[in-house]
Amino acid sequence: MGALSPARPARFRLVAAVHLFLIHEGRILLLRRANTGYEDGHWSVVAGHLDGGETVQAAAAREAREEVGIEIDPRDLPVVGTMQRRAPVPGDDERIDFFLTASEWSGTIRNAEPRKCDALAWYPLDSLPPDLIPYVRRALDNYRRGVRFDTLGW
Repeated sequence: MGALSPARPARFRLVAAVHLFLIHEGRILLLRRANTGYEDGHWSVVAGHLDGGETVQAAAAREAREEVGIEIDPRDLPVVGTMQRRAPVPGDDERIDFFLTASEWSGTIRNAEPRKCDALAWYPLDSLPPDLIPYVRRALDNYRRGVRFDTLGW
């Protein structure tokens, strides 16, 4: 029998998340975070982590259903941007964020998670609120300029 191989070090892992730009007539749906412990009081978009065993598009469709009560066919969710970012706090994780867009869905948009969100509002893409989470603002700026990949925090 051969010798035992040395133990492999744990592989580096990224946290993966999806962010959904719901756009209608030049406006984007924003959600104000509340009671989450992360960026509470600031605006963001429908978003969440991949659960594993799902595609990026399926994760975005699931988050749309969970957060704003609408149904979107995953095939109708193109990826319009990707961002590799490092959290601003030393020792925090590194992330890969996928940004998708949709302009068609079924159902009526509503706040389906009032314990995590205290407001929904439509904002013009060229007039976003000042208290939008900074990396989301950057991703939206990238989207408007056609930038498909970015890094942040390096």
